[in-house]
Amino acid sequence: MTLMSLGHACVDIYQGAVAALVPFFVSERAYTYAAASGIVLAASLLSSVVQPLFGALTDKWSLPWLLPVSTLAGGVGVALSGVGGSYALTLAVVAISGIGVAAYHPEAARLARHASRGSHTAMGWFSLGGNLGFAAAPLLVSATVAAGGLRASPLLIVPALAGAALSAAALRAVRAAASTATATGRATGAGGRDDWASFIKLSGAIVCRSVVFVGLSAFISLYVRQRTAGGAASGTAALFVLYLGGAVGTVAGGKLATRFGRIAVVRWSYALSVLAVAGVVLVPGPPLYLFVALTSAGLYVPFSLHVTLGQDYLPRRMGTASGVTLGLTVSVGGLASPLIGALADATSLRTALAPLIALPALGWLLLRTLNEPAMPEAAPDRPAGAVRPETVEDAPPRP
Repeated sequence: MTLMSLGHACVDIYQGAVAALVPFFVSERAYTYAAASGIVLAASLLSSVVQPLFGALTDKWSLPWLLPVSTLAGGVGVALSGVGGSYALTLAVVAISGIGVAAYHPEAARLARHASRGSHTAMGWFSLGGNLGFAAAPLLVSATVAAGGLRASPLLIVPALAGAALSAAALRAVRAAASTATATGRATGAGGRDDWASFIKLSGAIVCRSVVFVGLSAFISLYVRQRTAGGAASGTAALFVLYLGGAVGTVAGGKLATRFGRIAVVRWSYALSVLAVAGVVLVPGPPLYLFVALTSAGLYVPFSLHVTLGQDYLPRRMGTASGVTLGLTVSVGGLASPLIGALADATSLRTALAPLIALPALGWLLLRTLNEPAMPEAAPDRPAGAVRPETVEDAPPRP
């Protein structure tokens, strides 16, 4: 799990790297904002939309080789984005990077689930790796491109090389276990029943979460500067607090689910998010940071639990479930962000953010009728959905 978490971090660097390259495309190549946003859209939207396709493929065949290959594809696309000045070429290589990122996640989530042996905490550490990689992308891009310009972009291949090596090492370490787990997973899936109604409700809740997170990520910095009458540092601090939840919430969610159950923890998180987002929108001054922190917790605690719940609602289609929960539902948040911006232009930023208060409540309503699904890893003598006691594999992975 340590190897897979580190490999996940290397891949998700390329999810954040494209957006981090935008200022350099604008300054060095004189791209318009519309042209630059088209590059980001090509990477993020393509990555999100095609993930269910790769998930469906992994439902039919075990494709562990996708992990190192897709990691390299994600890195090569970003590394080549600074080579040459052709907009069409840049768009094409960034699209290749998006496809690589999309190909990685469904198979990685399936193998991580088998390697975790049902540990919610272990899956939390796997998700944490991706969050840390995403957060590290701006630092890596700035350190690389700020010094040498876009011509230095080939150096961004380094995380992909490291990630491919980590993935290969992880696959070697679990080859025998993965083969057994794959066979067991197929057999379990064949005997299980796909609960599409519950999966659709869960996906709807994740869409609500995605719109809130993407909307706040895009505008929280500007909004906090307005509400606190602070400078750029105040807005940057608020964005940092919002992202900090990725480091704390995903691990905390796994530990809480081990004790209280996944559905209960996810419901509590969405309920907390209603109050927290309301505080962000309505409370002025420095106390606003407290509500940003609570919002971060409410949005990140259920992050890894969404994935395992989706897999257990669709035991015959775990790859498809992973592709939807990790990819397709997230893309909706990106599509909704321009609508929030348009409403802010027409009214005010506070008015545009106000509808976000209702979305976690809608998500909670969708989750309210869901039951804890059976886990394939559950022991025969333990009731399906029972909370598994804390075990040695719930401990944080050690280097």
